[in-house]
Amino acid sequence: MTGRLAGKVAIVTGAGSRNEGIGNGRAAAILFGREGAKVLCVDANAGAAETTVEMIAGEGGTASSFVADVTSGEQCRAMVGAAIERYGRLDILDNNVGIGSRGTVLDISEDEWDLVMAVNVKGMMLASRAAIPAMIESGEGGAIVNIASIAALRPRGLTAYGTSKGAVIALTRSMAVDHAKDGIRVNCIAPGPVYTPMVYAAGMADELRERRKNASLLKVEGTGWDIGYAALYLCSEEARYVTGVVLPVDGGVTISGPAR
Repeated sequence: MTGRLAGKVAIVTGAGSRNEGIGNGRAAAILFGREGAKVLCVDANAGAAETTVEMIAGEGGTASSFVADVTSGEQCRAMVGAAIERYGRLDILDNNVGIGSRGTVLDISEDEWDLVMAVNVKGMMLASRAAIPAMIESGEGGAIVNIASIAALRPRGLTAYGTSKGAVIALTRSMAVDHAKDGIRVNCIAPGPVYTPMVYAAGMADELRERRKNASLLKVEGTGWDIGYAALYLCSEEARYVTGVVLPVDGGVTISGPAR
């Protein structure tokens, strides 16, 4: 590693994993730590966040855990306050919390619709609203990465989820415009069908796993590391001229056509 984030302080929400292994948030947190950032690993599950902290510390990095529900504005403010208290500043926010949902508008209940929107959209708004003033205060701006999904770009039977991730894209672009004057870059990653603990904790047949892999033009199975490396790039100085971007990390799934 080259110290691409040396001297930076990062918050990663959803930094734990639902199961053993490397999800998108855990991968980003570990990579940020490897590159020299001090990382506040935030999750609703204290044990999952602490496991990520131990992984970072085991590689010689600096990290600590914080338990928060990002759908609460008060808890998001406390999260940012903890980063400032422990590390003195805030430079990076990786908004990684999200939940899934299946079915059409005819299938989903009002309560489930509201929950998906609260977790997937409101949570990112509240975390960003808490983080941006701290980034401005540093005088050096910052970088925010929001995790959307190719479900927003290529809808397929996941209406509430895809709609929420479309809102994340709109939120990303709006914040990029609003806060460019503050030196804050805001970008978005749209993961494809990556194989993460969120997926395999729910159980997945080998046949379906192979089919998901082969949906990629590259015939490669994506993992949390692929999303983490994209977040690392977008938060580094290498992306200093990049803002308001939606970056699909999907092996080409969104541009693949029917088999010839």
